[in-house]
Amino acid sequence: MSYEYLMYFHLLTVVPCIFLGGFLLLARKGGEVHRKLGMVYMSLMMITAFIAMFIQAQLGPMLFNHFGYIHLFCLLVFWTVPTALIAIKKRKIKTHQRKMILLYVGAIILAGGFTLMPGRYLHHLFFGA
Repeated sequence: MSYEYLMYFHLLTVVPCIFLGGFLLLARKGGEVHRKLGMVYMSLMMITAFIAMFIQAQLGPMLFNHFGYIHLFCLLVFWTVPTALIAIKKRKIKTHQRKMILLYVGAIILAGGFTLMPGRYLHHLFFGA
């Protein structure tokens, strides 16, 4: 699969997370809508991180000639999503909330911000060469 297809699939899964995650952080908690949208959000975040692992870093130092610093956000997702699910199942609401805020701020806001840096695909897409 080519690099561009991976980027498109990655964007297809992460863009809805921007809006879903924001809505879930601001909306009423604990109801059926929150639970169902939360499962969609967390599933999309896991798929997004999985896809991102196959996208080679384009900037900075690399590990194994593939992984860059931005891939650390994938590890954040792979750790935060399951532990947030475990927390909510154990009724540890505050722990779940902290993890969901960490997930959104780290994997959506910070990682998203880094993708807009010069030399990255989205920077080129939005701002030109």
